[in-house]
Amino acid sequence: MEKGHDSSTSMATSELYTKFARVWIPDADEVWKSAELTKNYKHGDSTLHLTLEDGMDIEHKLDDKTKNLPHLRNPDILVGENDLTALSYLHEPAVLHNLKVRFTDSKLIYTYCGIVLVAINPYENLPIYGSDIINAYSGQNMGDMDPHIFAVAEEAYKQMARDERNQSIIVSGESGAGKTVSAKYAMRYFATVSGAATEANVEEKVLASNPIMEAIGNAKTTRNDNSSRFGKYIEIGFDKHYRIIGANMRTYLLEKSRVVFQADEERNYHIFYQLCASSHLPEFKNLKLGSADVFHCTNQGRNPVIDGVDDAKEMCTTQHAFSLLGINELNQKGLFQVLAAILHLGNVEIKDRDSDSSIIPPNNRHLTVFCELMGVTYQDMSHWLCHKKLKTAQETYIKPIPRLQASNARDALAKHIYAKVFNWIVDHVNKSLRATVKQHSFIGVLDIYGFETFEINSFEQFCINYANEKLQQQFNMHVFKLEQEEYLKEQIPWTLIDFYDNQPCINLIEAKMGVLDLLDEECKMPKGSDDSWAQKLYNTHLKTCSLFEKPRMSNKAFIIQHFADKVQYQCDGFLEKNKDTVNEEQINVLKASKLDLLVELFQDEEKVTSPTGTAPGGRTRLSVKPKEIRSGASSKEHKKTVGCQFRNSLAMLMETLNATTPHYVRCIKPNDLKFPFTFDPKRAVQQLRACGVLETIRISAAGFPSRWTYQEFFSRYRVLMKQKDVLSDRRLTCRNVLEKLVQDQDKYQFGKTKIFFRAGQVAYLEKLRADKLRKACVRIQKTIRCWLVRKKYLRKKHAAITIQRYTRGHQARCLVKYMRRTLAAITIQKFQRMCVQRKLYLQKQAAALVMQTILRAYMARQKYQGLLRNHKAVFIQKHVRGWLARQRYKRSLRAIVYLQCCIRRMKAKKELKKLKIEARSVEHFKKLNVGMENKIMQLQRKLDEQAKDNRVTSERLNSLETSHAVESEKLKVEVSKLKGIEEEAKNNANRVTSLLEELERLRKELTTTQKEKKTIEDWATKYRDEMEKMVAELKQQNGLLKTEKDDLNRMIKEQSQQMTEKMTRALVEETQQLESDLNEERSRYQNLLTEHLRLEERYDDLKEEITLSVSVPKPGHRRTDSTHSSNGSECTYNSEFAESEESSRHGEDVTRGMDTSLTLKLQKRVTELEQEKSSLRNELENKEEQFQRARVRDDEEHKKSRGAELEYESLKRQELDSENKKLKHDLTAMRQSLLGNAGAGAGAPGSPPYKVLMDQLNSSCEELEVRKEEVLILRSQLVSQKEAMQHKETMTEPVHYAEDVHKMKDSGAITQAYLGLKETNRSPRFLRKPLEANELLNRLRSPTADFHRLNEDGELWLVYEGLKETNRLLEGQMQQQRRSYDNEVEVLRGELQSVKEENNRQQQLLAQNLQLPPEARIEASLQHEITRLTNENLEMLRTEDPTAYRSAKVNILRRMVDLMEQLEKQDKTIRKLKKQLKVFSKKIGEMGAGHVETISPGQMVEETVRPVNIPRREKDFQGMLEYKKEDELKLVKNLILELKPRGVAVNLIPGLPAYILFMCLRHADYVNDDQKVRTLLTSTINSIKKILKKRGDDFETVSFWLSNTCRFLHCLKQYSGDESFMKHNTPKQNDHCLSNFDLAEYRQVLSDLAIQIYQQLIKCMESILQPMIVSGMLEHETIQGVSGVKPTGLRKRTSSIADEGTYTLESILRQLSAFHSTMCQHGTDPELIKQVVKQQFYIIGAVTLNNLLLRKDMCSWSKGMQIRYNVSQLEEWLRDKSLMLCGAKETLEPLIQAAQLLQVKKKTDEDAEAICSMCNSLSTSQIVKVLNLYTPVNEFEERVSVTFIRTIQTRLRDRCETPQLLMDTKIIYPVTFPFNPSSLALETIQIPGSLNLAFLTRV
Repeated sequence: MEKGHDSSTSMATSELYTKFARVWIPDADEVWKSAELTKNYKHGDSTLHLTLEDGMDIEHKLDDKTKNLPHLRNPDILVGENDLTALSYLHEPAVLHNLKVRFTDSKLIYTYCGIVLVAINPYENLPIYGSDIINAYSGQNMGDMDPHIFAVAEEAYKQMARDERNQSIIVSGESGAGKTVSAKYAMRYFATVSGAATEANVEEKVLASNPIMEAIGNAKTTRNDNSSRFGKYIEIGFDKHYRIIGANMRTYLLEKSRVVFQADEERNYHIFYQLCASSHLPEFKNLKLGSADVFHCTNQGRNPVIDGVDDAKEMCTTQHAFSLLGINELNQKGLFQVLAAILHLGNVEIKDRDSDSSIIPPNNRHLTVFCELMGVTYQDMSHWLCHKKLKTAQETYIKPIPRLQASNARDALAKHIYAKVFNWIVDHVNKSLRATVKQHSFIGVLDIYGFETFEINSFEQFCINYANEKLQQQFNMHVFKLEQEEYLKEQIPWTLIDFYDNQPCINLIEAKMGVLDLLDEECKMPKGSDDSWAQKLYNTHLKTCSLFEKPRMSNKAFIIQHFADKVQYQCDGFLEKNKDTVNEEQINVLKASKLDLLVELFQDEEKVTSPTGTAPGGRTRLSVKPKEIRSGASSKEHKKTVGCQFRNSLAMLMETLNATTPHYVRCIKPNDLKFPFTFDPKRAVQQLRACGVLETIRISAAGFPSRWTYQEFFSRYRVLMKQKDVLSDRRLTCRNVLEKLVQDQDKYQFGKTKIFFRAGQVAYLEKLRADKLRKACVRIQKTIRCWLVRKKYLRKKHAAITIQRYTRGHQARCLVKYMRRTLAAITIQKFQRMCVQRKLYLQKQAAALVMQTILRAYMARQKYQGLLRNHKAVFIQKHVRGWLARQRYKRSLRAIVYLQCCIRRMKAKKELKKLKIEARSVEHFKKLNVGMENKIMQLQRKLDEQAKDNRVTSERLNSLETSHAVESEKLKVEVSKLKGIEEEAKNNANRVTSLLEELERLRKELTTTQKEKKTIEDWATKYRDEMEKMVAELKQQNGLLKTEKDDLNRMIKEQSQQMTEKMTRALVEETQQLESDLNEERSRYQNLLTEHLRLEERYDDLKEEITLSVSVPKPGHRRTDSTHSSNGSECTYNSEFAESEESSRHGEDVTRGMDTSLTLKLQKRVTELEQEKSSLRNELENKEEQFQRARVRDDEEHKKSRGAELEYESLKRQELDSENKKLKHDLTAMRQSLLGNAGAGAGAPGSPPYKVLMDQLNSSCEELEVRKEEVLILRSQLVSQKEAMQHKETMTEPVHYAEDVHKMKDSGAITQAYLGLKETNRSPRFLRKPLEANELLNRLRSPTADFHRLNEDGELWLVYEGLKETNRLLEGQMQQQRRSYDNEVEVLRGELQSVKEENNRQQQLLAQNLQLPPEARIEASLQHEITRLTNENLEMLRTEDPTAYRSAKVNILRRMVDLMEQLEKQDKTIRKLKKQLKVFSKKIGEMGAGHVETISPGQMVEETVRPVNIPRREKDFQGMLEYKKEDELKLVKNLILELKPRGVAVNLIPGLPAYILFMCLRHADYVNDDQKVRTLLTSTINSIKKILKKRGDDFETVSFWLSNTCRFLHCLKQYSGDESFMKHNTPKQNDHCLSNFDLAEYRQVLSDLAIQIYQQLIKCMESILQPMIVSGMLEHETIQGVSGVKPTGLRKRTSSIADEGTYTLESILRQLSAFHSTMCQHGTDPELIKQVVKQQFYIIGAVTLNNLLLRKDMCSWSKGMQIRYNVSQLEEWLRDKSLMLCGAKETLEPLIQAAQLLQVKKKTDEDAEAICSMCNSLSTSQIVKVLNLYTPVNEFEERVSVTFIRTIQTRLRDRCETPQLLMDTKIIYPVTFPFNPSSLALETIQIPGSLNLAFLTRV
């Protein structure tokens, strides 16, 4: 057997260590370095030929003794795994490399290692701890998500609830590794997911304890800015419902020495720096603190500031936490006094008096402040700081101590006081967190030091390492136990695994005669010392224990071999630190303090002193805070040493941990420089060895570390099987395949549900799989490449033949075409040249004449302008010189005045000086006072007189100025006239002179011309040639001008088009913005409704709980549901709803027993929500109005209809007022006449009043028929007139700017457009003088306009610019008019609203006063129709003839008033007659047949009336259901509470309950019973709420009542009488409208109820879909064989194979179809179904994407393909249901883009650009997260490089988006209920007997 085993091992080795295999070799710098074999290894070789990653070739020599080969590297697809145990090769380099890749490349700080969570400190704030991440991990299995501290916390919370066992989370690591932060986030998770069991916000208090403990127990060290200098164990208590009820904290090993000493670059505890930073605040003034640099206790580290930390702000946080935990301001003030006193005590300077004594200088400032703050006397404290008391058997001595001992005593006192303060705060925090109810279970969080080793290790490091030895032992035993349980569970043969047991080391420390025992014994010796204790250690353990060693060069140190490393401890200070003594007299002085808090701190202080007092040295003190000290503890118990106390506390801690299920978090510090995401392999390996991670790996690797289920193995390695090997039994198939692939059966074991593999076997199988796939790929590539090349060749051949054919044909056609063109060109040239020459001659002749004319005119203008400029220059010089002379005179005058002022001021100063000298004498002062009052009075009178004179003078000056101004204006006018005359005379004189000179010159020129005639003839020939050239140039310029003109026209058209598009785009954007604002407001409003419903349910639950706790219900008693409503209006109706006396008494008992404070809180919250709800409702209405306004802003026809409607409403209101007054008057007159004529036979059938009434009735019927005919005639006329008006309306088309120029017939218009824009176009191109307006007009109007002349000064451009400016002005005016129009429309709407309200009020008043029967309602509606048509007719008439309109209006109004009076009289008569007929019919029935003859006239009337009225009554009263008031509860019970939705949905019409309720409501409205209407609606609403509360988790029930609530709401709208809801009604449905009540408020209540039901429906669907989404969309392989399964390690994930009970995509589609069919059966509105489906798809997309972002194993190319296929199936489902346009597809866009991101190429910059443009629905953090998580499943895929990810981040840096990583799955889109009228006639509805509603009567 051994030979076979050796041969198989050598064969496996030869197969693994082959060429290109990669291994790990040791390295001094990087610990381990990767290399690749360049030559196959053969058994017996002593060296390996390797190539490093940098290309260097080396030879690696094997150990001659062991011949151990180097560790093999894992395949690339296993690198970066979430669980280290999933690695095929489990060893130290593999673990280190996996952590490095995850940390530096993927930016993942958490990794599983079996049951341990390894957390690496990133030294950077990461967005992975938000509430969205907490919600994502809540309820998930630990292996189903990426590693996280929240996953560990969730596992602990879940096991606590599932196993009913307490849990503990052990967080360990060295300083700076992030232990405190990890513990803090774990507690935050518990506080978030569990909530509190009471209203005391216990979870907030638990979290508030963190800033307090950090302030008093954390400090900055060289390794960590927030290092915990103590250990703590926090037990978070839970009740039986697993909600937080309290917490308790135990502390260990407070580093007291930090209070008085800090090393370089370190700080004291944070609280001291917070106090110093807040010293300027008023409440801290009495502490007399200053900067931290002033105090010795805070400036020793010479670095009092932490970057990025504001100590003053942290102080506010600490104070708030104190207040939250119940520490009042008085105690806070006392604490701060004690802490400030410690700082002042550290600054107390002690000086030498002599060699054996010391002294504190008198009146020491800091000691004085210390005594004031502590409330002690200065003399006592200064005395006992420099003296000590020695006791002997007979007497007591007081002995002075030297300065060094006094300083040590001072420091010991400071440390002791701080320890007391620390313990006091911890006690009060525990009191505040103590549970008020019984604790059911707890989760403990242990945050303690990790293993420590420094250059100098003392007592602190010894205790810390001792604690870590105990924790490591517990950890090893737990790991060993889990391994054993797994093997037994799978029925694998159990072989004992050798693991390191550190019990000998623990015995060395804590056993009898151990290190601690000898230390305590030495402390009891009178003359014990560190040296003698060291000798005892050597003598006891040096020869008996192998773990104990003595250093070679020291007799005061010892070495202990711990589980992590050897540590050398220095014995100096061990005894002193173990004793931890302080001077007793100093304590007595503090006990006598006036400060109550200080007395409380030392009230239990015992005498803890030594005969020799405090010893020098003692740098470090330790404080041990036990869990609880009994009040009656003996003095001996209290005097235990620090080591003994720590050993007892540690034993208690281990007992607690052993009683719980532990969860381990190991924190790793990646580097010592605190650089973010920088990995130092040396430091990491040290910590991995010390924290037990590698030991876990070693234990796992010793057995079968790789474990696969049979289904996973089959799915992954199916490619290695042949078809004949695949059997129906998966287990047998895997067994057969493994026996063929792996020859050595010891390499694997078959368990009950899994296959167990030895280390390295999975890598071997992966190699076989990769080789098989590689061969298949090569074969596929070969075939495809051959096919592609052949297809390319055939395509090229066919293309070449086709090109040749077409080319030859084209050449032949070109030759023929060329020959034809040549012949035609010769003919054209012949005739064209002749025409051109003639035209050239004519053009030259015309051009010569034009040029001469222009040239001469130009020269004359230039000469005239020169003369004009000279004249104006002379005029300007004259005035300027005069002005300069006046200025010089004024300056001289000012200088003279200034000199006079200076001289006078100098004289006045001298005089003042004399007066001041005289005023100093008393006599002069008395003289001055004499008569001072009289002088003041005289001066006052003089001032008054001067004021009057000034007023008179000012009036005179004003009059003179006025007259002077008038005269000056006259003179100016005259001067201007004279100047004009003078100028004209000068011009005439100059003109005469110039004309004479011109005449003389012309005579000379005539002589010269005759002489030069011959020369001119020669010049003429030359000139002709030049003109020909010039004409050609002019033609060319003319062509350019035409082109420019065309360009300008095109530009004008483009600008107009752009302007139109811009306005359209702006309108669309504004509409979209309004829609988004509207949706936001709806969402806020609906969220408030949800919060209100939650509070309502909470209120009901509290009432039930209080009822159960206060009163025991009787047998059969049933609690009545609360009728508390969802808003204010409903509350009002509920208050009016009549309840039974029993329920009222029961409600009073409940209220009486309720907690008053809680009731007030809930009432206040409900009131606030109602107010906010009403405000949001108003805002929602305003937004809707703005949205409607934006859509109809440019509709002019709407403006006209608004005006007509307004006028119609005002006329209608006036008519109703007049009708109301007339009716009241007629009714009063009728009553008086009837009462006055009342008698015994007044109402008899044959009486005169009866005959009169019958006559009036007949006449009114005839008049009614006439009026009906008039109404029909008016209608036909109005329709014809409207059609004629519509044909006349025309729309003006926009005219281009170029056409507007030619249409300007008036020269003034062109002048205004031209001159008004000259100033706006001052560019250098147009500096020449522009043409005059008249000349421009003439040129424009000329039939043969010369565009060259026209545009010589840029006139066309000026006109174009002018038109543009005019267009801008017109746009501004148009916008101003539009704004004024909007304001007017707003005012008109307000007026219209008031008119409508007044109209409704009048209508209600009329309805209540008259109570018209159905017959009269017909006439009333006819009257209203007549009024409306008449007003429309009058409006048309007014536009044509205003005079005729006024007269016609008066006549029609008079006629209408008469008709109204007549109709009302007839109505009254008919009602009276009917009542009398009923009375007479009853009398006839009683009297019998004998009396028929006496009342024959009445009988005749009855016969004539009944045949007419009975059919009409039956027809009009259809569609109503009558019930008795006492049957209302039965109606609600049978129709709502006990109704089964399934039977109603299948057998009856949809929405039947809603129709029945509305028909009942119609009858209550018909009989005008407001109480019945109110109680019916209130009972309906409350019953629906009750059934939803009872069966709210049943989708069918919620969907059924959502459909019926919406249908009931639509019925209330459809039959409300509002015209906007009556457009689609039939005439019969309009007759069924409600007549007496306006139920608009109840419509809002029902709308709110529908919103709540909709949200309940979404939650119900979400609870059903949530378990399916991840499994169906991500884990299940819809396309089998694409992705395969990777090894998952110890934390097994949910299987992705479709096992029995696993959800698939088909499950999701079936569930969606079930939802859709249920809603369709219930008759849900189609628009509402679309909104529900959109919400469903959003939940599916958001949950899928969130899980994708938190699962590294899902981010691969193949998974992207699976997701895209699944999304396509969802889209196909939408297409089948005709729901593609509902917006559901758009909600899946982020998921689609994430799947595309997984599949696209990710290498080059072009790929990065494509990704940035493609993923516009994903945030930057989501894109980067997916790229970081991208993991190859096969070796053919490549990882995303870090540089590519940085390129993506750089390109997306400017995106404006939220930094949130996960999508919010709790978002519910705001729902709307579009009006959906029903075509079902109410009178046709039949009530089935199955509803048990026989008590309802159809009316």
